[in-house]
Amino acid sequence: MADRALTVPDPAERTNLAAFVTRALRLDEAAVIRVRRRDDEHVTVWAPTGFDALATRVAAGSVRPTDLTAAGDVLLSGLTGGTADIGVGYAMDSAWRGALPPDTGFVHVDDVPARVLFELARRGADLAQQHAGPQGPPTSLLGQKVLEVSGGGVEVTVEMRTVFALSAMGFVPEPAGDTADDTEVVRVRAAATWLRLDARYGSICARRGGGLPLFTT
Repeated sequence: MADRALTVPDPAERTNLAAFVTRALRLDEAAVIRVRRRDDEHVTVWAPTGFDALATRVAAGSVRPTDLTAAGDVLLSGLTGGTADIGVGYAMDSAWRGALPPDTGFVHVDDVPARVLFELARRGADLAQQHAGPQGPPTSLLGQKVLEVSGGGVEVTVEMRTVFALSAMGFVPEPAGDTADDTEVVRVRAAATWLRLDARYGSICARRGGGLPLFTT
């Protein structure tokens, strides 16, 4: 029995995870993916986005050990190999930078129409294209607070970098035509030090008021 193993029996789940990893590799061709046990039947997959935010999604499957890291390209090859048992290659623990948010402690702040975030990302991309330098979009644009959300006695701000991460991972579907569909929402949740945006295809987590601390958990 292998010491390191990821099993995803459902081909549709493997396809969805492959799309997730592909997006992460577009943002960073050397991306390291982290997989953790969620419960007896599910795993949670994490990826950096390059926007001081983490992308995550849940899939039906199992993992051994309960927390492992893998090179994104190796994991993608395994996910597209056509079998339930996914090759994860060598451990990449030393390459994972950043703490993960807690599993509990998040409260629901409010729901935001997905089209609002899609439009913010589109406008931000236009500005980034106009003002980007050799290092990409200017820091001032990435750190711009573009949305304030409040509810349940909690108020949070969403920065452009977080919106970019949500869009870059393809978590928000593009609105169909000019018809406003407010039934498609992004749920905003907050913990003491973390913000989470839950969309149809995955979630983005970012530190409230700052980037990711440079240590491993």
